Amino acid sequence: LYQAMRNKVDSSRRLLSLSTNFVGPLLAEKPFSLSVEILREGKSSTQVLAKAIQDDAVCVIVQACFAKNRNSSINVPVSKSLTLHPVNEGHCLGFVPGKVPEFFQHVDLCPQQGAMPFSSAQTSHLGGWMRFKHTPEEITEAHVIALTDAWPPTLLQMFKQPAPASSMSWYLEFVQAPNLVPGEWLGFEAITHHSKDGYGLEDGCIWSQSGELIALTRQTVALFD
Repeated sequence: LYQAMRNKVDSSRRLLSLSTNFVGPLLAEKPFSLSVEILREGKSSTQVLAKAIQDDAVCVIVQACFAKNRNSSINVPVSKSLTLHPVNEGHCLGFVPGKVPEFFQHVDLCPQQGAMPFSSAQTSHLGGWMRFKHTPEEITEAHVIALTDAWPPTLLQMFKQPAPASSMSWYLEFVQAPNLVPGEWLGFEAITHHSKDGYGLEDGCIWSQSGELIALTRQTVALFD
């Protein structure tokens, strides 16, 4: 969906924000269609709406804002800082067919903070390093989105046994364009702000390997424990 929107917008406008609502299940083995609509194109920003449709029902809806950089005297530096330790590739999660999601064969995740899903943990934060197993020619917003989506919800580690959880809404804000070296690691750090009555709210940061803030992420998760 993001790439379909990106193709409709001038390349001089970078992604500022991406808001996704998961309306209903999208079945992988059935055909679906994409609908992209330019809601408004101004002098410096473009608002785009996209939908994934299957069996005449909307399954996913995404709204994105793309914009050009503008001159401004206001400059507030990032107040957060990366707390991850340097990457230890020996701690990366392996791909075990039938035990982990299929997409794990395409990404490297090296957890450092929090615990594994379904481990009755008392923690509700999560963090580590991430990158693609096969290095792309360049790192774009699409790559950052895909890698961020590879992490499980922060609250799965608190489950006592395997049970489903479902992202209901997901919001990404890009602080800057990801001018990254292909093959470098990206840092992921997320905390749980609140969880009650079957719904959790988590907040996180995406970092470059050198410690620059790339994006902010927030999602609402439905829990079925």
